[in-house]
Amino acid sequence: MKLLQLIASVDPRHGGPVESLKRVSEELVALGHSTEVLTLDHPDAEYLENFPFPIHPLGPGFSVYQFAPQASRWLDLNATRFDAMLVRGLWRHTTHLAHAASSKSKVPYFVFAHGMLDPWFKRAYPLKHLQKYALWLACEYRVLRDANAVFFTSKEERRLASQSFSPYRCTERVVQYGTDSPQEDLAECSKEFLDAFSELKQKRLVLFLGRVHPKKGCDLLIHSFAEVSQRDPNLHLVVAGPYQANVKEALDNQAERLGVSSRISWVDSLEGRMKWGALKSAEVFCLPSHQENFGIAVVEALSCGTPVLISDKVNIWEEIDSTGA
Repeated sequence: MKLLQLIASVDPRHGGPVESLKRVSEELVALGHSTEVLTLDHPDAEYLENFPFPIHPLGPGFSVYQFAPQASRWLDLNATRFDAMLVRGLWRHTTHLAHAASSKSKVPYFVFAHGMLDPWFKRAYPLKHLQKYALWLACEYRVLRDANAVFFTSKEERRLASQSFSPYRCTERVVQYGTDSPQEDLAECSKEFLDAFSELKQKRLVLFLGRVHPKKGCDLLIHSFAEVSQRDPNLHLVVAGPYQANVKEALDNQAERLGVSSRISWVDSLEGRMKWGALKSAEVFCLPSHQENFGIAVVEALSCGTPVLISDKVNIWEEIDSTGA
C-alpha cells in the first residue's frame, strides 16, 4: 500500500506522536508498504534535514490552527496517489485537509487521536476548551464521524474520549501500539551517558524523560522526590526533555522551597544512545502524568529492564499493574 501520513509538525520536541510516526513508518516499510508524510512545518526547519521518510513540509500555516491553503492545493493534486491517509492528532488544519481530500478523491482516511480527546484538558484549560468546542462543532466532529476509523492506543483512552465533546460519533478502534526496542549494547550506552554526566556516577537515579509540560505531573514528582530523598543521600532526580522557560522556573522554585535543588539535574532532550543510556542507568523511571494516552517512554524504559512508577492517569496503567512491571 501507499500511505500518506498527515501531522502538524515532526519537530521531535512534540514528543509521542512524532516518535510514533517514525517507529510505525519503519515497520510499515519493513512490511513492504511505502509511506510519505505531509506536515505544516516550514521547509527550512533544521529537524527536517535527516528525516528518514519522504516528507512534504507545506507550511507554515497561520493562526494557532495552522491554516495552510497550499497544503490543500497539494492534496487536490496528489491524494489519489495514495491508498489511504492517516491523520495524527487533532485541532490543526491537517484534520480538515484529510476530510476534504477524502470527500473529493474517495481515498479513505483514519485518525490517531493521540490522547487529544481526554477530558483532563477540559478541566485544566476551560477557556481553551470553549475555543476547541467551537472548532469541534465547525469541523472536528465531522472529521471523526466520517473517518473510516478513529484509532485509540488503549481501552482507557477510548473510554475517556467520549466525555469531552458532544455530539460524539465515530468508528472506534483500539489498535496495537508500541515502540522500538534498543538495538544497542545497553551497558555501553549507560557508560557513555554516565561519562557525559559524570556528576551522576555513584548516584541512585530517578529518571523523568519526556516533554516537561504541566500535564506530565513534574510538580508531583518533585514533591514526592523531596519526601523520599531524605531516606538516602545518594538518591538523585534527572529531568530530561524539552521545556518552556516559565515551566522550568516554576519547578525550580518548587525544588528550592523543598530543599532539593542540588539533587535535581536538568538535561536537554536525549536521543539515540544517550536516551537508552539514561534509561538503563536509572534505578526507576517515573511518569506521574495528569493525562497520558499511552506513554512511549514508559515502554522504552521497560524494554531496558527498568521498572516504572506511573500514575493511574497514564492510560496503560492497568497493563503495567497486571504484569507487575
